[in-house]
Amino acid sequence: MFIRENYKMLIRRFESPRKFIQVIAGPRQVGKTTLVLQCLDELGEISHYASADAAKETDSAWVDQQWEAARVKCGRKKGILVLDEIQKIGNWSEQVKKNWDGDTRKKIPLKVVLLGSSRLLIQQGLTESLAGRFEVIPITHWSYVEMHAAFRFTPEQFVWFGGYPGAAPLIKDPKRWKDYILHSLIETTISKDILMLTRVDKPALLRQLFTLGCAYSGQIFSFNKMLGQLTDAGNTTTLSAYLQLLDSAGLLAGIEKYSGKLIRTKSSSPKLQVKDTSLLSVFSGNTFVEVRKQPDTWGRHVESAVGAHLLNSSVKGEYEVFYWREGNDEVDFIVRKNKKIIAIEVKSGVTRRLSGMKAFTNRYKADKILLIGDSGIHWKDFLNLNPGDIF
Repeated sequence: MFIRENYKMLIRRFESPRKFIQVIAGPRQVGKTTLVLQCLDELGEISHYASADAAKETDSAWVDQQWEAARVKCGRKKGILVLDEIQKIGNWSEQVKKNWDGDTRKKIPLKVVLLGSSRLLIQQGLTESLAGRFEVIPITHWSYVEMHAAFRFTPEQFVWFGGYPGAAPLIKDPKRWKDYILHSLIETTISKDILMLTRVDKPALLRQLFTLGCAYSGQIFSFNKMLGQLTDAGNTTTLSAYLQLLDSAGLLAGIEKYSGKLIRTKSSSPKLQVKDTSLLSVFSGNTFVEVRKQPDTWGRHVESAVGAHLLNSSVKGEYEVFYWREGNDEVDFIVRKNKKIIAIEVKSGVTRRLSGMKAFTNRYKADKILLIGDSGIHWKDFLNLNPGDIF
């Protein structure tokens, strides 16, 4: 049985005498529920698990019903209540607050775990109603190290097939693998975690933006340029909001430009970046074998794998990820933790633009300069690293 690195952290929090609501949020199908059930088996405590998949969005009493079921099952003994897909219940945060505060006053020793697949909606509920009552354990797509340990993925397979554990058994059947990614992951995430739970006035535009972002992963794309590529595009504010929704759902991010001035950074053209490389591969017109024979195309997939690795690890490493460009000078990734800055250049294809590293270091003081490529840190070795450790 493969156990993710978050396992020990969750066990420690369950065993801690201090009580906080444990919030586990992350993309669909990355093992959130499995992780919690593994922990419950290890602890052997009385527990009650319920998923809001079976409830109606308007059924705010669902939280009360499941909470009371846990109280009855546990009595005055220690126990654990797990509420899965909590973001699907309207007004969930106020219902959780009411029950949690009631248990605290009555000294009922019930510990609570909330699981959700929409980071944005979960965060809104936490900050609005549950301030001071929760701890967050972010769950991301699986890393290469985890996919290798669980499924014996090679680095090349990871770059193409990505970090969704449910898709791993299907990689020898490309059609089934593609159908799983498109329908069980992408379509379910967009339709259930975004469109059903958030106001989206132009759903077709959001889908187009996602497809465009996957096609141009690793490239800097101004919102005005996007408007020219999309039909019924609305305005740049709409595109920015939709990109944030796709990011919160664990699909597609817009990496901001590094600048000493916050306003300039926020208004910069984003560098589009898939959160998992399977989302780039699934829209490719070529097969894994064909792309491996195309150095420039393969290099783009490798760079996206490096970018996804940096973004996913930043959640746990507590650092920020940017890019930098001025004129023809560009640096692929700038990572910042507190006041430390590391500039990263990825060279994995045959033809590459001239590095902007010299121009960047002339303008900003970088604590480290890393080259990922044949003449620096090999990309396979970088995927084995925890990027947070490079500081």
